[in-house]
Parts: sequence; C-alpha cells; structure tokens
Amino acid sequence: MKIGFIGLGNMGLPMAINLARAGHDVTGFDTADIDLPDMITKATDAASCVAGCDVVITMLPNGAILQKVADAILPAMQKGAILCDCSTVDVRSARQVAERAEQAGLGAMDAPVSGGITGAQAGTLTFMVGGSDAGFATLQPLFKSMGNKAVHCGDAGAGQAVKICNNMILGVTMIATCESIALGDKLGVDRQKLFDVLSTSSGASWTVNSYFPAPDIGPKSPADNNYIPGFAAEMMVKDLGLAQAAAEDADADTPMGAAALALYKIFVEDEDGLGRDFSAMLPRFSGRGRH
Repeated sequence: MKIGFIGLGNMGLPMAINLARAGHDVTGFDTADIDLPDMITKATDAASCVAGCDVVITMLPNGAILQKVADAILPAMQKGAILCDCSTVDVRSARQVAERAEQAGLGAMDAPVSGGITGAQAGTLTFMVGGSDAGFATLQPLFKSMGNKAVHCGDAGAGQAVKICNNMILGVTMIATCESIALGDKLGVDRQKLFDVLSTSSGASWTVNSYFPAPDIGPKSPADNNYIPGFAAEMMVKDLGLAQAAAEDADADTPMGAAALALYKIFVEDEDGLGRDFSAMLPRFSGRGRH
C-alpha cells in the first residue's frame, strides 16, 4: 500500500520503518526536522504527505493536535482512503475526527497501541481498534507489520475507550504493587521471596509478572536501568487524565482511577517523577512513612 505517516517521534518512526520493511511505500512527515532513513520518503508538509495515499496513519500527542492535523489532511486525502489514528487521545476527539472523515468520503479508524517504544521497535505492538469491519480488514496487513495483535473493539472511538480502560488498570495496579513492595520492605520481607509468591498467587498481575518495579527481580524492566522510561510517568498522567475525562462524560464512578491520577500528578509535578518510568513509584513509596 501507499502510506502516509504523520508523527515520527519515538513511537511513530519505528512503526513507519516496520511498514517500509514490509514492502509498503511510506511517506513521512513530522513538524520536527528529523532525519529519515532512505526507505521513507520525507514530505515537506502534512498535505503533501497524504496525497495519493491508500492509508494515512497518525501518531500524535493529543486530541487537539489530532483535530488540527485533520484540518490539514482531510481535504488532501483521496476519496476512499482510510485515516488510521494510532495516537492515544480522548474518545470525543476520536469520534469527531471519524465523523469528519466520513463526511469527506473517507474511512476512519482509531487504533491506539500498547507495547511502548520497545514494542514499536520490535514490531510487537497490540492495537485496540475502533471503526468499521471493512476498515479493520483493510488495515490488518499493516497491523501485522507493526505488531503482534489487533483487536476490533467496536465502532469509532471504541479503540480509545478500551485503551484508557486498560491504562487505568495499569496505573492503579502499579501503585498497588509499589505500595505492597514498600510495605514488605518495612516488614522485613525479602523482595525476591515476595515476588516468588505474588507472581504465582492471587497477587499476580502484569505489573508483578512482567514489569516488576524492583531491580534485579523478575524479567528485565526499567527498574533494572535506573527507571529510564519504557512508559514515562507523565504519559501515565496523560492517560489517567483521559480516563477521568471519559468517566465524567459517561457518568462513571472511578474512584481508584481518580486516586491514581492524583498520586501520579503529585509524583510528576511536585516530586522527581518527571522523565522517569511510571514504575519509579516504588522508590517514592519506599522512602516514605505513614506519618
């Protein structure tokens, strides 16, 4: 396919590279003047990036920027092309852009990802996809080039909805995991022994089994690299904020999600969490007492 890719940051560039490696004709654009590998054609602006493309993929910071990019590219896309937004944005923006695309005679899919920078580089992302059955079928070869799994979650906005539900669990669970390890420390429990029990009992979770926030225990994680981000704490603030905004719109009671957002905001804005992995909550709790 001929693909336009807008947003070539830490996630977008390796995704675009994997598409090019799979044999697709990829043209890329980013507002930052970055060097691109020869396999990707560099566009001078967003409109020229999407001209004549079968599929346009966006990987952008937030819903406001997605709306602005949509202003630039929807008139320039050829009829019948598909806009696939892989950003994590608010559900309302995803649905609004999909509606605008459909009014312009275009397909639109929201397909946020899980797997982080490592997954983007390795081509092992999971895609949570909202939109039509036909659009999902068309995009399947691209999802396979960039990831291991794609789940069709429902109509427009459903991909974003599933992503924020997933990441609300992730944020809450990481805090609970870090609290438990810190409590174990103060009770004199060996961390390795704690992991051995938690990972094989009712305390098991992805944050325990795959991303244990203590160094030198379990599979390799950012804890083993001084908490250099795999998933930055400020990105968790963003996703938990999106979950709370969606909960407000849907009149959903999410007190644990709200509490997790409040703690991560303090960690990022008032403590040393900015630029650290979201699992760096462990040294935060380890250094604190109850009073």
